[in-house]
Amino acid sequence: MSKQEELYKKYIRPSLVQARDRKNPITYEEFHISAEDKLLGVNKTYFIYTFGCQGNVADSEIFEGILNAASFTLSNDPSLADIIILNTCAIRESAEDRVWGELGRLKKYKLSNPNLLLVLAGCMSQEEATITKVLKTYPHVDIILGTHNINKILDYIKNAYFNKERVVEVFSSSNSVISSLPKTRPSSFKAYINIMYGCDEFCTYCIVPYTRGKERSLLKESILEEINALIKQGCLEIVLLGQNVNAYGKDCYSNYSFGNLLEDIALTNIPRIRFTTSHPHDLDLLTIQIMSKYPNIMPHFHLPVQSGSSNILLKMNRHYTKEDYISKVKLLKQYIPTISITTDIIVGFSYETESDFEDTLSLVKEVEFEGAYTFMYSKREGTPAARFDNQVDASVSKERLLRLNELTNELTLKANKKYDGKIVEVLVEGKASKGNNILYGYSKNYKLVNFEGDESLIGKLVNVKINKIRTWFLLGELSNG
Repeated sequence: MSKQEELYKKYIRPSLVQARDRKNPITYEEFHISAEDKLLGVNKTYFIYTFGCQGNVADSEIFEGILNAASFTLSNDPSLADIIILNTCAIRESAEDRVWGELGRLKKYKLSNPNLLLVLAGCMSQEEATITKVLKTYPHVDIILGTHNINKILDYIKNAYFNKERVVEVFSSSNSVISSLPKTRPSSFKAYINIMYGCDEFCTYCIVPYTRGKERSLLKESILEEINALIKQGCLEIVLLGQNVNAYGKDCYSNYSFGNLLEDIALTNIPRIRFTTSHPHDLDLLTIQIMSKYPNIMPHFHLPVQSGSSNILLKMNRHYTKEDYISKVKLLKQYIPTISITTDIIVGFSYETESDFEDTLSLVKEVEFEGAYTFMYSKREGTPAARFDNQVDASVSKERLLRLNELTNELTLKANKKYDGKIVEVLVEGKASKGNNILYGYSKNYKLVNFEGDESLIGKLVNVKINKIRTWFLLGELSNG
């Protein structure tokens, strides 16, 4: 056995086969930090690169919270940091390529500062192939951990500092829910709230059920406690997070679902409630009815369809047909007439014919999405779809993507035109990149709105009269109406 193989054998690393395990019961633990660890980071700084979705953003807030609790200080310059964390995304190959490039670029910091700790975290770390590549090609990476053991980051830092050893500890799966994790949020008026982790859907193209593990819901008391604390701090908007929020509660309650949680949160009277991501298969009537009942649940629903072809949806293991999806959209529009519906769509999935793609265009036209994230299929190693025959030629996928984007852009602009001359409520989030006095924020329907105003309005709810329409945003002026 070579030295490399010996080293590889002693590390705790992920197995995609083991990651499919859903048998172990869920346990609940509380995070604690010792008095000794509270002084671990005195005179030391850190920097975090965050890739990917809102879930990764929330995880980075936890990394910050833990490190701040241990007296580390956030650095604005990675070249001066004592610890650099890359919180990675594995949803598409392009996301991983960016991480590999960043790892190569960061090597120079390690050469100039041998005491720097370089940490690879997030979904990429949960892939067997990633660990193998890092161990063979990126010896300057000091710590590798996954999505299931963020709470142990201080232990790994101490091990790397004091034992001068590389730390590789990535659990294949998790059945635990860690509560009371400290978080450092960049905004005082908007917050991401984890309500559950993991996904049990196992769509054939998706690596997330392997990297994020089984569905695990946080207890409702823990969620409501966090939200009530945020309300006292002046928070105006929360975004509930989960790989599949509509499955909330199935693992720990017999008669309490996502709709029930939404209602309890709405009753706290926080001004704005949003959530992501939803799965059409688990969207039920109760959730729709609760949304229609409470005005502080925003009239925007991101409902990924992925394909408009029932044939392709079956191969994707999405558990619904084109007709099922359309019927749920009709229910949403029936109960919430002002709702804006956005979606995710993949083109060029294995076996997709021109007829299948035309079914997607047909569905898009019928639903009239007000926005869509569109992607060419990206094959992910370890997923069933990676072994499918009949992969669609890249040139065909690209041409279909262009046609789809042309249609979705047309529908987005059409939807935006209905706001012309209307007054919309906007939560002001910051200054726009262009224009000294231009602010930006989002309407209740999750429309990006730019308008002229003073910085003192950031973090406040204001009324804006829309007077110009663009495909990607709305322009307006402050209104007293």
